[in-house]
Amino acid sequence: MTAMKHTALAPAERAVELIGGDLTEKSLRLHLEGLPGVDAVGLEARAGALGARSIKTTSKAWALDKIIELIDLTTLEGADTPGKVRSLVAKAITPDASDLTTPRVAAVCVYGDMVADAVAALGSAHSAGGDDGINVAAVATAFPSGRASLSVKIADTAEAVVAGADEIDMVIDRGAFLSGRYGLVFDQIVAVKEACRREDGSYAHLKVILETGELTTYDNVRRASWLSILAGGDFIKTSTGKVTPAATLPVTLLMLQVVGDWYRLTGERIGVKPAGGIRTSKDAIKYLVTVAETVGEQWLQPHLFRFGASSLLNDVLLQRQKLRTGRYSGPDYVTID
Repeated sequence: MTAMKHTALAPAERAVELIGGDLTEKSLRLHLEGLPGVDAVGLEARAGALGARSIKTTSKAWALDKIIELIDLTTLEGADTPGKVRSLVAKAITPDASDLTTPRVAAVCVYGDMVADAVAALGSAHSAGGDDGINVAAVATAFPSGRASLSVKIADTAEAVVAGADEIDMVIDRGAFLSGRYGLVFDQIVAVKEACRREDGSYAHLKVILETGELTTYDNVRRASWLSILAGGDFIKTSTGKVTPAATLPVTLLMLQVVGDWYRLTGERIGVKPAGGIRTSKDAIKYLVTVAETVGEQWLQPHLFRFGASSLLNDVLLQRQKLRTGRYSGPDYVTID
């Protein structure tokens, strides 16, 4: 393999210099395989402790609203239709018609061929790359398997961006990664990142899905996280939601530790998105606490943390209604002090 041409942002280039010399297959392998091993017992114990925190009653309303603001409301089924996407968008814009103070979600996430429908349905509520409004995220690169040629992955990405996608959720080639072909995975992420480039020179945000349930070890999750960031990913994402296990608290904690290390090295903040299997507000708040305690509350913003979910919003709205009407009788939630 020839020396890789790094096309990510300057902070990433500075971090690559830590590897030493040109970024080659050999130097990349030495760096990734030289990362410290993960203390699985310690990681799981820490995640368990964070997930058992007590709550202050006054924090419940804040936490529920924050979860909504961080949701990628998702429909990723083979039977998706423009009508289903319009219904999804309507819920994203007005999650609770009985309470118009309810925040909007961060984004709607759809297949690439549904992007134009989502953009049209959002209308003026579409962020269009701005700070306000709802983003459109598109899964790409032969989601969820990732089994396609690079040219197909690039075309898949570029078409979604042209259709108006603000974010691209790509999947890595897990087969290549697990067989040690780190350079191939790196090059594909770089190429997909470039395919996120718009005509005006700006980029759709790239979320790199690791599919942690198939990586089998925490050490692999750490290596894949570092590899994705080195290649220019704006977010690292746990799962497609199509593989079990999907998001888990220990895996998300580990990925947050990686982005925290990256920030300390480069000053660049990378996002994290747990996706799949987070269905209750009680569980979601455990993730809020883990974020705050690991990388800080500044990460609890849509451009740095997301929940990939289809059913989580329903439970959050139910708990929010109970809290608002005084009929709340659920379990104590976790707070962030």
